[in-house]
Amino acid sequence: MTMGIYAVGDTAQSVLSGVPVNTKKSRSGAKHRTGAPVRAGSLEANTFEETFFQVPSKGEPDRMLAKARYALDAGRKLLREYKAGLRTLTASERVLTTLTASAVRIYEELTKLARLCAGKIYPSYDHLVEATGLGRSTVRRALAVLEAIGFIIRQRRFKRVEADGPGPRFKQTSNVYRILTPKSVQRFTPRWMRSAPPPVDDDWRRSDEAEQVSAMVASLSCKEFAKMSVGGVLGDVLARLGAAMDSNEERERKASAREKGAFQCAS
Repeated sequence: MTMGIYAVGDTAQSVLSGVPVNTKKSRSGAKHRTGAPVRAGSLEANTFEETFFQVPSKGEPDRMLAKARYALDAGRKLLREYKAGLRTLTASERVLTTLTASAVRIYEELTKLARLCAGKIYPSYDHLVEATGLGRSTVRRALAVLEAIGFIIRQRRFKRVEADGPGPRFKQTSNVYRILTPKSVQRFTPRWMRSAPPPVDDDWRRSDEAEQVSAMVASLSCKEFAKMSVGGVLGDVLARLGAAMDSNEERERKASAREKGAFQCAS
C-alpha cells in the first residue's frame, strides 16, 4: 500500500499544491513548432488562474508593502555591517541584501493591483514601466530580485491567436503574479507587525491531529487515497489506477501466502 500511495501521490502533487507548476523540461530553446515563440515553463492563459490567484484580506497588501520597506532598510544595514567586517551573512541574509528601492517600487505596484483587483495580478512589462517610471531592464531585474527573495511567485503564460493556415498558433502574454511575505524577512519587521505565536496547547492539538490523519491515510487503499486527495475527473482516473495497484498487491500477497504454505507442507 505504501508504494502505491507514493505512486499516486506523485501524479497528484501539482494538483494538490494549489499552484500549477510546469515540471516538463524545456525543449531546446528553439521556437515553438508552430512558429510562434513561447517561453519555457509557460502555461496557457485562462486554464489555471482560478487556483493561482489569492484574494488578500482587508489591509493585507498595505501590511505586506510595509514589511518590504522594512526589509529594504534591513538589507542595507546588513550589507554595511558585512562590508565593515562586523558580521558574516547567512544565505537568506545575502539574498536580502540584493533588495533595491526599485524592486520595492515594483512590489508597491503589485500590492496596489492586488488591492484593487482582488488578488488578480497580471500586469504587462509596459504597464510596470509606465506606472513606476523605471526602465524596462530595471523592471526585469527588480522582478527577478523579488522572486529570488520570495516576495512574489511568477508564472509565465501564453495564449492562442488566430492565424492563417492549418494548426493552432500561440503567443506569449503577460505573466501572472502572487504576492507574498517571505519568512526570512519577518524577523526584521517590528514586533507589532508580526503574527502572534500560537499557544503551546494549539501546537499539541495540531500535532495530535496530524498523527491521526497520517494513521488514517496509511490505512487507505490506493483507490481510496486517490479519490480522497483529488476528486473530480482526475480523481476518477487516479482511483482506477489505484484500484489496479491494489489488485496487483492483493495477487502478490496471495501468491506469497500460497508459496509459504506449500513450503511448510513440504517441510
